Amino acid sequence: MLRSALLAVTLALAAPIAAAQGTVRIAILGPMAFVQGENHWAGAEMARDEINKAGGINVGGRRMQVELIRADTNEIQSVPDATNAIERVITRDKADFLIGGFRSEAVLAMQEVAMDYKKIFLGAGAAHSKLGLNVEQNYERYKYWFRVTPVKDVDLARTLFAVLNSIGSQIRTDLKTDAPKVAILAEKAVWTEALVAAAQKNLPAMKMEVVGTWQPSATATDVTAELSAIDRSGAQIVFTMLSGPVGISVGRQMGERNMKAVAWGINVEGQKEEFWQAAAGKAQFVSTLDTYSEVEMTPKTIPFVRAFKERFKKAPTYNAATYDAIMILKAAIEQAGSTAADKLVPVIEKMEHVGTAGTDTWDKRHDLVWAVGRTAGIAVQWQDGKKVPFWPPDVKGMQPFKMPKQ
Repeated sequence: MLRSALLAVTLALAAPIAAAQGTVRIAILGPMAFVQGENHWAGAEMARDEINKAGGINVGGRRMQVELIRADTNEIQSVPDATNAIERVITRDKADFLIGGFRSEAVLAMQEVAMDYKKIFLGAGAAHSKLGLNVEQNYERYKYWFRVTPVKDVDLARTLFAVLNSIGSQIRTDLKTDAPKVAILAEKAVWTEALVAAAQKNLPAMKMEVVGTWQPSATATDVTAELSAIDRSGAQIVFTMLSGPVGISVGRQMGERNMKAVAWGINVEGQKEEFWQAAAGKAQFVSTLDTYSEVEMTPKTIPFVRAFKERFKKAPTYNAATYDAIMILKAAIEQAGSTAADKLVPVIEKMEHVGTAGTDTWDKRHDLVWAVGRTAGIAVQWQDGKKVPFWPPDVKGMQPFKMPKQ
């Protein structure tokens, strides 16, 4: 009787341990009340379900299921909330790996917590260069950080300028002007600082005239003052750097004003299908850097976008590359035969991963290696309620860029 009781106690104690050994626990960190967090979670769910349905991750001959931990960082509103969230998933929820993050100010603070615990943290939203610079300057501490999406701010600028140059050439031809006038419209945030500086420096060298720089809040609901001034400046291009809800205000109010200028740049709200409706159908010709469309960036892009739309009834934003992040982890774990962070770091460093958003390799900063057609992203424009891809031109499925009637 005593032996049976002891055996029962032993089995009861062993059960949670066995269960824990049978799962790889991945925390998905994002602002879950906003579209960025929604897409963090949605992309992760797709990866989890696909992996688990196929039998899980092969860890040195042992099959382990993926278990997701949903963590609302509230990072758009509060950096302390974000650091509390990452601390909680590590200490209370016992996360093995960390994926996500969006607002650079918050992710820089979250990175410190992750590194304190030596946890692999795959970024899926923040662009600030310092995240990668930390790896280069103090490798032993920061080596557990890798950027999966987007490319760093400096490389975002390279893409933005490449597309801007193409739009500028079209304006020169259509409007018969030598130096297109550009207004810089960037939300006031850490991630835009390097981009604004680069634009102010490089646009004159691209034979474009900078007519001014305007920096509203990322959550501004009214940009009338900024757009009125931009109208008066005679700008033909509004070069946007917007990741927050202000992107909707810009799209809607440019349409309400029937502005002759065309918006190009980063507008994260403009990446989602609900943007047209949110902007009251006024966002005609607004264009943005994007990650996903039904074009053949890789063999996985179109199947992923279609599966995402079928499941969630909307198109993915770039934050849904949490899907790729989990697949990168899976590939690294299976190659290393281990979930130990120190064994996975050198595997990821040498990896070439063909994902849904591009083909990923990493440099010494654990930043994505930038290349057009691989990691530079795509450009899309809203035309009559549809998001139309127009760049890079040599990718199958691209369509013409359109200007407002002058």
